[in-house]
Amino acid sequence: ATIFRLTQPDTIGFLTYSEGCNDDANKTIWSALGWNPDVNVTNVLREYGRYFIGDRYAENFAQGLLALERNWHGALLTNESVFATLKRFQAMEQTASLQLQNNWRFQQVLYRAYYDAYTRSRLLYETGLEDKAMTKLRDAKTSGSLAAMSEAESILERAVSNRVSTQWRARVFELAGALFRSIGMQLSVPLYQAEAVDRGANLDNIDVPLNNRAWLKEQFAEIRTLSDEEERLKRIDEIVHWTDPGPGGFYDDLGNLLRQPHLVRGPGFDQDPAFLRSTLVDFGYKGGRISWWNNATSLYDEPLKLHYTGLDSSGRYKLRVLYASDVPGRKIRLVAGGFTEIHPLMPKTIPPKPVEFELPPETTKSGELTLNWFREPGLGDNGRGCHVAEVWLIKVLAPVRK
Repeated sequence: ATIFRLTQPDTIGFLTYSEGCNDDANKTIWSALGWNPDVNVTNVLREYGRYFIGDRYAENFAQGLLALERNWHGALLTNESVFATLKRFQAMEQTASLQLQNNWRFQQVLYRAYYDAYTRSRLLYETGLEDKAMTKLRDAKTSGSLAAMSEAESILERAVSNRVSTQWRARVFELAGALFRSIGMQLSVPLYQAEAVDRGANLDNIDVPLNNRAWLKEQFAEIRTLSDEEERLKRIDEIVHWTDPGPGGFYDDLGNLLRQPHLVRGPGFDQDPAFLRSTLVDFGYKGGRISWWNNATSLYDEPLKLHYTGLDSSGRYKLRVLYASDVPGRKIRLVAGGFTEIHPLMPKTIPPKPVEFELPPETTKSGELTLNWFREPGLGDNGRGCHVAEVWLIKVLAPVRK
């Protein structure tokens, strides 16, 4: 509705276009807005539910669709409404007739509700497992590096050996099969001959780790090849302090909605639903740390901005940046303030690794710092490529005098 009402004054008439069954409700809303731009969207959803699901469930189904939208608002880790959304649909599911159970529109919302709830349950569980594993690694100097890694790995593997919410997972698979039978929906490559995972086969991602388990296991395998205990402890210490910018420093995980305090977001969806002047979280590199899987991005020639306040105006700072992207060949440039180039256009490294740059004192002498990233100007295409995953602003400490 926001998109329609923002663009409607500049258009004559309207056209409803659909890429397939996943946007069925949106297609209905768009068509209703075309006839009456002031229509109440919730009422449209009530009519949608009444017509396609049945009068008995019209209100509950409409509110359920709105709840599914809220499932994707903000960070999943802190979104406590996800489980309530599932309960709403489970209540309908328990009283649904056989005809309704075979209704693909009903099957779709159940699939979403169960998948969202299972993913959040798993995220909470696997985040807790990683916290426990990191505690073991912090004690490596006492327990020994090999013992610490072994204990940490054992904890992380519980995500596979002792799964959480298995009944929800099983129901997701049942609903995927039901959708294939009812409308030929292909949610898996091996099971239902879908084209690819990134072309709608999201069932094949249901067990993707939601913590750093895969990356940590890779690191452990490398560390175990080192013969020197001090070297092993040093590598473990790097893992433990990965996000630590040191005293007086700052860290942003720009693909994590809970850890991007310095990101300048711009006007936002209500004023800029195409995100032409606003930042958004984009998908990134496949593999490595989970902080590399998503990133902050701006589109086309709009800069991606970070802004810092409260800096030591007489201090020195350096910048550590990690560029992780699914389009590494698209170059990126960094400018501090409006004029000081920190680095010219450069490709992103594969695999991703941090790069460091000294910041000239004049960029922070006001106690504030603005960083602007640009992709190659005039590149066109889909506008993507200005991807930044992690940023450390590190205060350079003066050497201690003896």
